[in-house]
Amino acid sequence: MNTTVSAELELQVVSPQRTNMPLVASLFYSSKDPYAIRVVFHDRDGETVEWIFARDLLSTGLQQRDGPGDVTVWPSASFDGGAPGSVLNIELCSPFGQAHFEASSRRISDFLRRTYQIIPAGEESKHFDIETGLRDLLH
Repeated sequence: MNTTVSAELELQVVSPQRTNMPLVASLFYSSKDPYAIRVVFHDRDGETVEWIFARDLLSTGLQQRDGPGDVTVWPSASFDGGAPGSVLNIELCSPFGQAHFEASSRRISDFLRRTYQIIPAGEESKHFDIETGLRDLLH
């Protein structure tokens, strides 16, 4: 049985000048891929960009800086003086550029809590179908 959790989240795109612009993202978690969170960013023109993050990366990023690859996350206060840890920073790097977003730590935490109700931390391998994963990878 496939169980999915989703949430809409308002992010702030942080520019180098520290000005913010709102952006909506959709978060998805599926028991079919228990290690991953899919994030779909929606722009004003209706275009979407999709990234896949490790669920553990977002969870660790709520407490401390994490992300040795294309995605780095860390907690902070918002640039306008919010409480420490109230913001989760998400930085994405690709060959096409770099983007920095701020999201509500509380909203991310609430979403993650719902994913852990489906598949608790440390039990992902019990729900991962390695045969299907390999077949999908090879085709």
